[in-house]
Amino acid sequence: MNLNSLTQLGLTEREIAVYHSLLTLGPASIRDLAAKSQLNRGTTYETLKVLVSKGIVNYLPKGKRRVFQAEDPERLLDLAEQKRQTLEQTLLELKTDIIPGLKHLKTDMVAGNVRFYEGDDGVELVLRDILSSVDRMKQKQYSVISTQALREHLYRPFPNFTKQRVAKDIKVRVIAIGEGGDEAELAERKWLQGKGDASYIAIYPPKVAMISLSDNNYPVVVVIDSDAIAGTQQMMFDTLWGAL
Repeated sequence: MNLNSLTQLGLTEREIAVYHSLLTLGPASIRDLAAKSQLNRGTTYETLKVLVSKGIVNYLPKGKRRVFQAEDPERLLDLAEQKRQTLEQTLLELKTDIIPGLKHLKTDMVAGNVRFYEGDDGVELVLRDILSSVDRMKQKQYSVISTQALREHLYRPFPNFTKQRVAKDIKVRVIAIGEGGDEAELAERKWLQGKGDASYIAIYPPKVAMISLSDNNYPVVVVIDSDAIAGTQQMMFDTLWGAL
């Protein structure tokens, strides 16, 4: 039985081990529990105090000693519910207060508004940023200019991108340079003749992401977070789109 997922409830590996040992032993002294968990008595006692505070271990006096026992595993659901409620409250505060407040602190254009990434990990990060950013927009749509040379490499690190985009009801308009490009749900595509060097530009205001390939088809990514630049790029895209 794999108990690693219990770390998501705020339990450490040591706390999980002690709790598991208590369930196996039944009511036990610190000495017996330390031996079972292969920990020293001091560490076992400190771990038990934490588990008691979390409500999944209790104790009762037995003579001059304390005997500890594990609460029913159903208590773990209580921990999960507490975590869920805390996370929901944190998400609410982030959306309504913290993020808007922090955005007011940003200057219009500083070095921090330009980010560089490399490799497939960088491409995946940007693709996920497109999904999460556009999903928060009132009009869930973004624009792309993509060359034939880069298409075969784009979704290599994130093969389920299109499926997730469609699941989020996000639309995309694509100007494809060169032949190819698969038709997809919630996607409009127009073509420009030509070949062009490997490049991909995604416009999802206030951001513009640009991906190109260096030697050995190694992806290089630049993301600019600027209302002015994204707005200009969007205007140019819309003009070209209307002319095709």
